[in-house]
Amino acid sequence: METAPSESVASRGSTPALERAVEALAFAAEEPLGASEAARIIAEVTGAHVDAADVDAAVESLNEVYATSGRAFRIQRWGGGLRMATEPEMAPFVRTLLAREEGGKLSRALVETLAVVAYRQPVTKPEVDFVRGVNTDYALRALLEKDLVSVVGRAESVGRPLLYGTTERFLDLFGLGTLEELPRPREVEELLADPQFSRERALLAAETALAPPTPTDG
Repeated sequence: METAPSESVASRGSTPALERAVEALAFAAEEPLGASEAARIIAEVTGAHVDAADVDAAVESLNEVYATSGRAFRIQRWGGGLRMATEPEMAPFVRTLLAREEGGKLSRALVETLAVVAYRQPVTKPEVDFVRGVNTDYALRALLEKDLVSVVGRAESVGRPLLYGTTERFLDLFGLGTLEELPRPREVEELLADPQFSRERALLAAETALAPPTPTDG
């Protein structure tokens, strides 16, 4: 895709030029883009010396402009990188759109299995089976293929079963910076009381977050 010619960061040496470059990269990236990688790309194109701190400063300045002008988006830090994303209060509109465009991609069985892995990780298949009450072979394979779950090691228990955890793509898909941002039990209770939040999704989160500890394999 061709883009319109513009003055380079190097030739102008201006903060606005750097901000435009960072904004373009955050908008165009299909996956979260690290500040260091963004700096490398800008330096490669312009020949200017740009580092991660410069990119972070540009992001902060851009977000101030977005906030001041009442824009519906910000450059967020998701899954270890930068991503253009809408503000939380825009979520109902975006969720409705995505539900129509992507409905059915993750079945209830996959969502339930993913929730167990997210809250209990690192977790073995027998532990996931115990929480869900069914065999999760298919669900775990499907989540591995979708790069939402990965094998992170082996348990020290009898037979040394595989341990599963969530991926960077999981963080990106659910708009999380880190796993620490997963809703805690008290937050789940608040979600249940929120009429604007899907009760089905809240109940699923509650079942997973509030379930009693599972026994270890063996």
